[in-house]
Amino acid sequence: MIERLKKQQYEELGSRNFFWRTYDQKEIDWVEERDGKLFGYELKWGAPVKAPRLWLETYPESSFECINQDNYLSFIS
Repeated sequence: MIERLKKQQYEELGSRNFFWRTYDQKEIDWVEERDGKLFGYELKWGAPVKAPRLWLETYPESSFECINQDNYLSFIS
């Protein structure tokens, strides 16, 4: 996450960073709010996962991406 914070700083993304979790333990590891939009990222080293249904229903204008061993470099650099 430190590398992502460095990228945000270097590229002047101006993000506010959060995590998202429901009472029944649905979660998203990293959420960035930029320009009024939400970008959700699930961090998994193995196989990609889908966005939690409640995330998509609650924030229909948001995006979701699973960061894994195949695409993590673009997430941090």
